[in-house]
Amino acid sequence: MNSQTENAFAEQRLLLGCWRWHGMNAEQASALLQTAIDAGICSFDHADIYGDGGSERVFGTALKHSDMAREQVFIQTKCGIRNGYYDNSAAHILQSVDGILQRLDCDYLDALLLHRPDALIEPDEVANAFNRLQESGKVRRFGVSNFRPAQIDSLQHALPMPLQFNQLQFGLAHTAMLDSGINANTRFEGSIDRDGNALEHARQHGLCIQAWSPLQFGFFEGNFLGHPDYAELNHALNNLAQVYSCQPGAIAIAWILRHPAKMQAILGTCNPSRLRALAEAGAISLSREQWYGLYRAAGNRLP
Repeated sequence: MNSQTENAFAEQRLLLGCWRWHGMNAEQASALLQTAIDAGICSFDHADIYGDGGSERVFGTALKHSDMAREQVFIQTKCGIRNGYYDNSAAHILQSVDGILQRLDCDYLDALLLHRPDALIEPDEVANAFNRLQESGKVRRFGVSNFRPAQIDSLQHALPMPLQFNQLQFGLAHTAMLDSGINANTRFEGSIDRDGNALEHARQHGLCIQAWSPLQFGFFEGNFLGHPDYAELNHALNNLAQVYSCQPGAIAIAWILRHPAKMQAILGTCNPSRLRALAEAGAISLSREQWYGLYRAAGNRLP
């Protein structure tokens, strides 16, 4: 991969999440892939548990039948979640990657992330697996998902290569990553540090935060767009959507992209028209006043 392609991937602010691709037929998958490419999205996020590997199979077939060469897309996936437990052992990582590559029908992954922290993790063992994968050319970059800073530092200490990504749930209805900093030196609820200052840690160490489920509230309770429990937020989103001539969802994604940490947002839709609408977020630059207005409209307070 040349440096120009590397830089293009590094500048991608939007990824298409492929969680539900296993539920699409070949025609639908090809249409969604083409919609993403046309919208300027060439980075795709997978996990081996999505559809028990089915999403990777569907995506791999769609890519093979597209006009895109493998080098023109960025494919990342995650491993480590098994049936009832987590497994970041070297044996499972290596076995997982072989299965992933077979299902995607490709020779390498642009990035591999550990999906969840494994309480029984052995950093040296992970380092051995990552080394073997990188030296064999099967994986080019590595990262984690849902890790706290101390867990990242513990793993990074054993690795010769840098961890480059941390996937964390983040969006207007899930702002804990911001709240403790904004409410510093207070006794307000928002001052509680729930993630070990993951945002500040990422910025200090050059990790890219990838925001998953950016339009969800709770863990998987639902989408806040149009939801009656978020009436004030939706009113604010609708007003700004008129200002920027876009859909409210694009404003919600633009809110994430406005943060100077240069986060990436993972879009989880399988609807082509919705994907096109959300992708418009990349061209929207919210003002500081608009950004804080949305933060407050989501139910947050400023001390």
